[in-house]
Amino acid sequence: MRYLTAGESHGRCLTAIIEGIPSNVHISVDRINEELKRRQAGYGRGLRMKIESDKVQILSGVRNSKTTGAPISLMIENRDWPNWEKIMDPIVSSGERVVTRPRPGHADLSGAIKYGLQDIRDVLERSSARETAIRVAVGAIAIQLLELFGIYVRSHVVSIGGIKAKNVGEFNEEFWRKVDKSEVFCGDGDAEVKMKDLIDKAKAEGDTLGGIFEVIVTGLPVGIGSYVQWDRKLDARLAYALMSIQAVKGVEFGYGFKAADMPGSMVHDEIYYSEEKGYYRITNGAGGIEGGMTNGQPVVVRCAVKPIPTLYKPLKSVDMRTKQPVEASVERSDVCAVPAASVVGKAVVAWEIASALLERYGGDNIEDILKNYREIGS
Repeated sequence: MRYLTAGESHGRCLTAIIEGIPSNVHISVDRINEELKRRQAGYGRGLRMKIESDKVQILSGVRNSKTTGAPISLMIENRDWPNWEKIMDPIVSSGERVVTRPRPGHADLSGAIKYGLQDIRDVLERSSARETAIRVAVGAIAIQLLELFGIYVRSHVVSIGGIKAKNVGEFNEEFWRKVDKSEVFCGDGDAEVKMKDLIDKAKAEGDTLGGIFEVIVTGLPVGIGSYVQWDRKLDARLAYALMSIQAVKGVEFGYGFKAADMPGSMVHDEIYYSEEKGYYRITNGAGGIEGGMTNGQPVVVRCAVKPIPTLYKPLKSVDMRTKQPVEASVERSDVCAVPAASVVGKAVVAWEIASALLERYGGDNIEDILKNYREIGS
């Protein structure tokens, strides 16, 4: 499976073309829009989210709510486009809103130098996290495909600005209901209150906050991914996808970086066997992946998200035209996008898992793939 996205933050729309989804998979547009709505939610989002109300349009590859096996094309219109039509016109723009003051922490300066661009808007429009909206739509299709195999992908916020969730307990349905009701997508109510207070404080000071989110995949069979080549290792593929999300600066599985400070006897998951369970483990320090393959336990992966670098209290920069010291440009931005990033993380993880699953069980239509899945063994 593969997909490409296109579009700018203030352009007419965002688009994606998906190839490799088998035929006869039922697709709910409402399910896609639910994920898009969730990406726009979360305490600490900016004014842009009050303008947009993302809805996906499926342009091809689906008929009678089922995939046909042909490439699927998706579109999300930007509701703010009428305000930017003259500025962002692909043929002749008005020349307004030119940006020459690069923002530290963004693609602005490096992108302008790399592509020889005089207007940083040509960089920021594409490098913007607005692009993740269409990736969430793509991921929502993968999520629906995985659920046919009893595989579920969920995400939640672990920390914001150093405030960590503690009372998460077991990842049961009650926990996920708490996450769904939380304004910061956190299952710890006490931590949520503190996180929201900290976000309010950062907003008042013109600052931003980062944090950590976690994605958990349950229902996976043993052997998704491979050890035979570096680029087929599932954890490598997941890390690659997660690191492509704007502002993600670190990825870890299971115990992750904590394992570096622990003895091996406390890190590795001992193996047991019973007639009832088969092979099983009572710990999950590996985060569900050993040697680049799933081991039958839940896949647990966390991502560190840096504070958004567009600050309403601008950082120091240099004007590209005059080379004089200036304050960095200010675009509409969020105070904290960690909750939104958790939704994007869920989407890209679902895509990589679905892709690896289809490689294992093969087939051009969902009936053949499910048959292979049952025959080979889940």
